[in-house]
Amino acid sequence: MKVIIAIVVIILLTVAIVWLIDKFVPKKLKPVINLLLWALIIFLGYITFNSVYDEIKFNKLKVERYKVVIDRLVDIRDSQLAYKELNGEYAGTFDKLITFIENDSIPITQRRDTLVLDVERTRAFGGVETFKTETLIDTLSYYTVRDSIFKGDMRYKTMADVGVGKAGAKFTLEAGKLDDIPVFQASVDKALVLDGEDKYLIEKERQAISIAGVKGATVKIGSMEEVNTSGNWGKDLSVKE
Repeated sequence: MKVIIAIVVIILLTVAIVWLIDKFVPKKLKPVINLLLWALIIFLGYITFNSVYDEIKFNKLKVERYKVVIDRLVDIRDSQLAYKELNGEYAGTFDKLITFIENDSIPITQRRDTLVLDVERTRAFGGVETFKTETLIDTLSYYTVRDSIFKGDMRYKTMADVGVGKAGAKFTLEAGKLDDIPVFQASVDKALVLDGEDKYLIEKERQAISIAGVKGATVKIGSMEEVNTSGNWGKDLSVKE
């Protein structure tokens, strides 16, 4: 919007001033007026350039900040999936999730099929041994969530922190059930992520609907309205999940 306004103003002022000079200014004053006109054009051009350049800088910065946020959201999602595997539900607070990462282990299992005597069918067939297949699950070992997901890194201790934008900003974590199916959502308002930048550009970004970037007013992963563990960012954010 700023760029459009600046361009329209330049065009209108230039046309108006040229017309006024030609119509009313004496010939001996025209060189002075021309210098002033060029100075005005240069000034307005500078404003226009800055408007365009500011948006370019903003777009570059938002992608850099989003990548930091998305990395952290993916950590939260991976931790929540591990929590659900062991507990049958998602953690509703970061304290629960961090304690789980620090202290709990997940079993490494192996499924195998084996033949066992089918007692009922054997009895029904007058003692003729009849067998059936059963699937057994053997626990081979255990691995800690901390080592599996974070590879010894201690970043999980600060997983509630957004890490960029407004100082001290935290993710909002929710968990519950949707038709008896566990769901969760971790999110942060874009205004917190982009804190310190032009308010107009932040608000414009919060209203983004493009599926290529981050859609909506927040950066989030998971959902409390549908069974979904994906993030709301698109192909412009080349962050591996």
